[in-house]
Amino acid sequence: MNAPTIWILTPAIFAILLMPLRNQRALSLIGGVFTVLLAVAAQFVPMEQALRLGTLSLRIESSLNILGRQLVINPQEGPLLALIYGATSLWFFGAEASKSALRFVPLGLLVTALMVASIAVEPFLFAALFIETAVLLAVPLVTSIDKPPGKGIIRFLIYQTLAMPCILTSGWLLAGVEASPGNLTLAAQSAAVLGLGFAFLLAVFPLYNWIPMLLEESPPFTVGFLLWILPTATLVFGVGFIDRYSWLRTSPQFVTALRFSGLLMLATGGLWAAFQNHIGRIMAYGSIAETGFALLALSLDSRVGIPILFLLFPARALGLAVWSLALTILKERSKSMRFSDVRGMLRIAPIAGAGLALASLSTSGFPLLGGFPARLALWDALARVSLTGAFWMGVGVISLFAASFRMLAVLSMADEYAGWEANENWLQALMLGLGIIGLFILGLFPQAVQFFLADLPAMFEHLGQ
Repeated sequence: MNAPTIWILTPAIFAILLMPLRNQRALSLIGGVFTVLLAVAAQFVPMEQALRLGTLSLRIESSLNILGRQLVINPQEGPLLALIYGATSLWFFGAEASKSALRFVPLGLLVTALMVASIAVEPFLFAALFIETAVLLAVPLVTSIDKPPGKGIIRFLIYQTLAMPCILTSGWLLAGVEASPGNLTLAAQSAAVLGLGFAFLLAVFPLYNWIPMLLEESPPFTVGFLLWILPTATLVFGVGFIDRYSWLRTSPQFVTALRFSGLLMLATGGLWAAFQNHIGRIMAYGSIAETGFALLALSLDSRVGIPILFLLFPARALGLAVWSLALTILKERSKSMRFSDVRGMLRIAPIAGAGLALASLSTSGFPLLGGFPARLALWDALARVSLTGAFWMGVGVISLFAASFRMLAVLSMADEYAGWEANENWLQALMLGLGIIGLFILGLFPQAVQFFLADLPAMFEHLGQ
């Protein structure tokens, strides 16, 4: 038995077996329980060690050879798998509440398995193929047979596909750099092509215009899942790329480019969010700002930045899960997600309104909520190396606060004598309630996730030291 079979092939096969199932509740429960089991196994079952079950002895190997290529999951990557599959279970358990389980659970599990494969595959160039396959499978998640795909879906597919040739070309150029390290022209070319590829994958400014469009056209719950899994796996893949090449991770120009990109995404995402009149687009720009926070963390000294990067992941997962589910519930009860149509919705769907407000405030870094500890640590570390950078991070954070409070004000603007009524069903109320409690737990007790995060930097040979 080997790790790639357990955490890549088995979920992919299981997802295919789930496709004929037409019961929403069964799909949601089965998908959620299955991913929780995968997460627990990744955290607690040791790899490369003999396990004794009575008279039976098992050993989980790290690698699997397929067609001359290797899928490798090292023992240090177990907490990362636990984080990915544990976060995926949040969406699967909430799939029935969002009424999207029929397509979402099997396709979402396939996408997750492919993104895990993109981190595990060697040679690393083949990660681009796994990511592209995951993107193609994501298209049915955000489209409907009832209407043609919108501009956001088409741009999503185009931009993510354009990343693949860039990543493959950069790999070919990097092989030349390894052969002749003194060739500065070749190194600059490879870094430029690599940066362009990751700019497409991570939707770096100005390549993120598809995200707000997608949230206007597609179900918020499925879009929220994609805005979690695709950037998270891509960031881990990118950090592995940086760790592999010493000239890349020690380049001052590369660090400057990361910091500039992160600040640009954070500042523009926050400012654009502050002036939106559409609650779905505010979530879109909030997710863009989240990626900006991650790029800023990567621009810091690796001993500080890598732990902060991993600390950002759980809050992003939980915040987007609560935000996207709340958006889905409000969208069902209004003509659109524009401010004029959701005015006063807090009295009609109070739990969904509270979830929406608290998830957006968590993204802003509001004290006592899940996003606060990582943002505070990031802001402190950034201020030590660049006061200008800390200022622009402050601009982005304040703008996100403004967007959150504008949205809360609109949701609260009900008629004076309008009554309160909770229109969420019991499952929606339960999932949102648990998510809100989780946001407060992450904010009040950030050490609760250190059990998963403490050993994650050891995944990287150089950056984790």
